[in-house]
Amino acid sequence: MIRTRAVRWRRGVVFALPGLWALGVVAWELVGPRGEAVQLLAIIAVAAAGCAVAGRRRRLLRELERAREVAVTAQRVLLRPLPPRLDGITLAGGHLSVSEGALVGGDLYEALATPYGVRIVMGDVRGHGLTAIGTVAAVLGSFREAAHDEPALAGVLRRLDRALQRHLSCERARAEAQSRPGAEQERGLGEEFVTVLLLEIRPDGLVTAVNCGHPWPYRLSRTAGEGARVASVGRGDPLPPLGLFPLPPELPVAPLTRLLPGDALVLHTDGAEDARDAAGSFFPLAAVLDAVADRTPVVPAAVIEHVQSALLRHTGGRLSDDIALLVLSNDRCRAQERAPRPCLARSGRPRR
Repeated sequence: MIRTRAVRWRRGVVFALPGLWALGVVAWELVGPRGEAVQLLAIIAVAAAGCAVAGRRRRLLRELERAREVAVTAQRVLLRPLPPRLDGITLAGGHLSVSEGALVGGDLYEALATPYGVRIVMGDVRGHGLTAIGTVAAVLGSFREAAHDEPALAGVLRRLDRALQRHLSCERARAEAQSRPGAEQERGLGEEFVTVLLLEIRPDGLVTAVNCGHPWPYRLSRTAGEGARVASVGRGDPLPPLGLFPLPPELPVAPLTRLLPGDALVLHTDGAEDARDAAGSFFPLAAVLDAVADRTPVVPAAVIEHVQSALLRHTGGRLSDDIALLVLSNDRCRAQERAPRPCLARSGRPRR
């Protein structure tokens, strides 16, 4: 749309030039002598050019503001705000974009309460900014349906893979339909992929996971006599990212950890641990999380704010990749509590 406006403006200037020339000729005949006529013509030309530039600037600013409104709407649809609580799980998400002024990037996350437990997806699309929106929409749209329909995480992952393949096939067909050869390679469609981490938190706190090329999460826990503890809960090598290879017949969905009441999980994209300062040092995510693990209770929104502030200080505000964070805290009060005390309602009587 902005390009169309610019073309119209150039056409308007071309058609206006003969009128300006005629105005200059009239001024020449009416004013004279020659020196005064030339000065008047120069003043008229400068004033007309200034008005044209100012009008174009106002139109461009309006178009940019509309584009920003579209980006805000896209973000709300794709990375819609997470509910503060899902089935006893308190959660919060945050996103930092490498593109200045961008609101939507290549990172994605979602959490849903399903009949099978709270299910979470965290992913990272190759690339960032507006070029990744289509892939993000395909993966998130598929997850929001499959999470409720598929009884096993393996089925959810296969649905995501099929949705991604359909999306990439459509994009390749569009690229091949363009008149210019090599359009598919220029857009990088031959190497499109998405890292995906799928989690399921069951009512008893058991967390199962299937990982396709994504960083494993961190667990924040407190144990009697040991205090706060931060540890990665990854087990084994993840599968390749979606889009690179077909999924194997058997998917390794396995227990990851048990999230006891008061424990928290911190999910992140690789941009968090790959962020560097001016000296080239990587961001110490585990150490930063250790500083907030002592807080009781762990508040997911506060963890997000603390990590994002530390990231911006570490990098000086110059990010090299999009960064997404998702924190989930188990606030359920069930039989798996560390202490044998019953959960008390506000009235002081045990809940049933």
